[in-house]
Amino acid sequence: MRFLARRDRTVAQVERFLASKGASPVQVRQTVRRLSDLSYLNDHTYAQRWVANRLITRPRGRERLKAELQAKGIPDALSDRVLTETFREVDEETVAHRALQIAQRSGRRLTLSQTAHFLRRRGFSEETIDRMIEKQCIHEETVYEE
Repeated sequence: MRFLARRDRTVAQVERFLASKGASPVQVRQTVRRLSDLSYLNDHTYAQRWVANRLITRPRGRERLKAELQAKGIPDALSDRVLTETFREVDEETVAHRALQIAQRSGRRLTLSQTAHFLRRRGFSEETIDRMIEKQCIHEETVYEE
């Protein structure tokens, strides 16, 4: 219970933890089933909370978020569903804009190629990167004209 009390966990994390403590596969299955029945384990809720928190604290693109969810043991279909739900409410361009704002808040002035590389590393789609670069070009042209 202490393992679950510290923070939310995925089913895969609990399975790995129990196996590392020497529990048999049958004990692991029974424990996970019991914890799920008691609503202590719910991968869907975990993924929703994790993505919402991630978009606020460390904005990332869809691909990067999916890779991070999979690393936590969230099944592929579930991570796709959660990300589809999330990006139905918030478009990726808004998230990319927020990521760039956070980067520039720390005093970094990014060139166009640095912006593209920055967004690519954070898992944004090429379409989103192209739109953000286009906006940055328009903004810089406006600044130079003034």
